[in-house]
Amino acid sequence: MQPLISIKEIGKDYIVGSEIIHALRSVDLQINKGEFVALMGPSGSGKSTLMNILGCLDSPSHGVYILNEILVSERTDNELAEVRNKEIGFIFQTFNLLPRASALDNVALPLVYAGIGKEERQERAKNMLESVGLGNRISHRPNELSGGQRQRVAVARALVNRPSIILADEPTGNLDTKTSIEIMGLIEEIHRGGNTIILVTHEEDIALHAHRIVRMRDGSVESDEPNKNIIQTPFQNNGKPVL
Repeated sequence: MQPLISIKEIGKDYIVGSEIIHALRSVDLQINKGEFVALMGPSGSGKSTLMNILGCLDSPSHGVYILNEILVSERTDNELAEVRNKEIGFIFQTFNLLPRASALDNVALPLVYAGIGKEERQERAKNMLESVGLGNRISHRPNELSGGQRQRVAVARALVNRPSIILADEPTGNLDTKTSIEIMGLIEEIHRGGNTIILVTHEEDIALHAHRIVRMRDGSVESDEPNKNIIQTPFQNNGKPVL
């Protein structure tokens, strides 16, 4: 079976003054469709750089990156943006919601870039908000929602384009313990629905929700192993599954 993600000898170098910083050093990684992978590492390990490359937010200095049979390592910035919008749904620590837009309009935003008509955009966004338990909050702006509700809006936005991959960057970093558990339960439900999840975190207890843990250090993969102690948190949403 062809992996959903295949990176071979990926490197990323930055020039700082007269010095070359090797943020990534010939990283190899394969992720299959439907996997739930945690990407871990201390500050400076290269996990954020790798996340940016996997998310088509940055290009490698060298190496090959194939995403869903697309050779993305040689794409232009405009082509990367197109791949990113079609193939990847992002969930960020800081939510990254438009403050003056309603929950519905925030969720519909990726569909605007995809060229979907207004009626279909609103229908799909409404259905997605209902699927994450926010059907009664579609007209609310972010400042009228709790932190957990804002993250649910971000999750709905990540899913609305039916992407190949959900890339979650420290998705519970700004949430209290109870809300973090709820959001991780939601992400697990999304995984059970068949989505591929890449979770970037520095928190061990959050990483333990994943089925596989990749640990980074000094720009290289230090270990890549199945998680034998998976934490599962059922997501309760009146019995309605996340789409």
